[in-house]
Amino acid sequence: MPGPSIRRTPGKRILFLTKDPETVRRQLRGELDLQMKDVGVDDLMDDINTDAMAPAWACFDYRPQALARSAYAGITVNGERLFWDNALIDGNFEIIVSGKRKGVGSSRETAVQAEKYAGIRIAIADGFAPIHARNNINSGVLMAGHDILLKLQAGEDVPLEAFMAGRDPVTRLIIEAGGLFAFTRAVANGEAQLPVPITPSRPMTIAEKILLSHMATEAKPLALKPGDAVAVNVDGGFSHDFTSAQVHYFLTEEYGEGYKLKNPSKFAVFEDHMLYAQDMPSLAKFRPKLIEQSERQRAFQEATGVRAFLAKDGVSPGICHTVAREKMIEPGDFIQATDSHTCMGGSLNSLAYGVGATEYAALVFSGITFTETPGSIRFELKGALRPGVTAKDVMLFILKDYAKPGKTLDLVMEFGGPGLTALSPDERATMANMATECTAKAGVFEGDQTMIDWIVAHRPGVDGNRLRKQMVAPDRGAEYVGGVHTIDLSAIEPMVATPGDAAKGIPSDPTNGALISEIGDVRIDIAYGGSCTAGKEEDLDMYARVMTEALAAGKRVDPAVNFFIQFGSESVEAYATAKGYLEVFAKTGVTVIKPGCGACIGCGPGISESKSQVTVSAINRNYQNRSGPGALYLASPLTVAASAVMGKIVAYDPDMFVSPKRF
Repeated sequence: MPGPSIRRTPGKRILFLTKDPETVRRQLRGELDLQMKDVGVDDLMDDINTDAMAPAWACFDYRPQALARSAYAGITVNGERLFWDNALIDGNFEIIVSGKRKGVGSSRETAVQAEKYAGIRIAIADGFAPIHARNNINSGVLMAGHDILLKLQAGEDVPLEAFMAGRDPVTRLIIEAGGLFAFTRAVANGEAQLPVPITPSRPMTIAEKILLSHMATEAKPLALKPGDAVAVNVDGGFSHDFTSAQVHYFLTEEYGEGYKLKNPSKFAVFEDHMLYAQDMPSLAKFRPKLIEQSERQRAFQEATGVRAFLAKDGVSPGICHTVAREKMIEPGDFIQATDSHTCMGGSLNSLAYGVGATEYAALVFSGITFTETPGSIRFELKGALRPGVTAKDVMLFILKDYAKPGKTLDLVMEFGGPGLTALSPDERATMANMATECTAKAGVFEGDQTMIDWIVAHRPGVDGNRLRKQMVAPDRGAEYVGGVHTIDLSAIEPMVATPGDAAKGIPSDPTNGALISEIGDVRIDIAYGGSCTAGKEEDLDMYARVMTEALAAGKRVDPAVNFFIQFGSESVEAYATAKGYLEVFAKTGVTVIKPGCGACIGCGPGISESKSQVTVSAINRNYQNRSGPGALYLASPLTVAASAVMGKIVAYDPDMFVSPKRF
């Protein structure tokens, strides 16, 4: 538990994550100590992502003390790790300093743990991604801006209040308690009282209305507004083979071996992220850890009785977000899970977002969680997409024009308007899924009959009338913190997100958007179609459309390219099989992979094997080293398939294989 004031510990050091790699190395070696007054914010790394702090292979250690040895192993310069094993631990640091928007990307709490268990107790940055910030708070790591560091370096005692500025009442209590588990114990023992908002009646957004309907306290306000702290009931959630072992570990540590969950039937476990990594030669040395993670997930499921979506005969039933959308999530739900792409569920008119292992462990135990009512930004869609343009292109546009300048930070992205009817449920899911790439809180779509029909088609026996009554619409006159923005779908063009370059201080990031018409001649070695973002039924329609047209024109995958397509779930695989797509893929040289996350998380076929390789991929993030050491461009399913045939990145054109085209 922190005291009333915070000061530096004598003898402890401060690490500045500068854009200059050699300056970082000198600090790690103990040759240099910097002062904030001598370092400009522009000299510091921006958009440090969670993959950089704790790459996938480091997370194979579910015990925080072990994974801290590999803190920041995901940052490489010219193919070499900037942080060697134990570098952060051995440096005797307690404060770590970066630039803008720290912690973008995954909800993996291991990123925070890598710092905390290496000795870091204060993180300094000009803004933190929402899930990462919450993980810091739940783990007891303090956050502040660069102005506070100046005071700490001057030897001042800084009031704890300075680390809580702008926080809601419940979050303040969690910070004062030293973390979420400590706060939860205080509430259970009657030592802490949950404040109830007193917001009067007002027009509300979709997110505000869903949270109000889920409040767990007897007393309830007439409405909610951004910043209101609430204790809310959770309708469901899930963990996967990347997180379940740690959730089980935390619950056992906190509540003992015989702990029981309040509502286990609401929650589930999935074996989707790491399943195929066990057979990859590059990850062979981690096989014992992978097996242990799987075994501990199964032990968690057996001990708690949560729903099981586990592998059978070595094959995953599908990616958690895809299967949860097919089988679990309903309109109006509030969903929490241990993955940042949980927001994909927002395509079904639910409020869904990812949380870290600590927060999930606490809420799966009680069925209740604590949250701050988020603000929203409204995207009013109009028009329809032109041929060859997809929802992925819409999101790459939003990432470039709205997320990169920080306009979506920590807000719920609410989508609606007349253009909604032009987007299929699968395309809406692509957009909701990538809200987390915008460092948004969540993405949520208005509901309609098209959405209801999709749910009923995928869940025989479900009552469509009941689902329709559960739909939540924003009130007329609702206030949007981020404003209301109109997007003309007909004006969107095919785009990619280009790779960054850590050696030049450019983050590898989905916000690096560019029109395909402007990137020049980019030869590729790998094309990958799959992941929760792009392994859905309509995505398979797109891959098959391109490859069918190529086949009719006597073309196939370029000999220099390996084209992989991976299904998002077993039901998607059954759909593609029934449509005859597998035959088309076989004839055109496509390698088809069983359901799972695979290359998206760096744990399956489709990853690059050398720095010189170039990949065009339909996944959701292109962080350096996430899917191998090579350069990775993000693109739509249509672009990925067309590029696989042409051997370089090109936009799909319906006539590209039958008319003379210059590429």
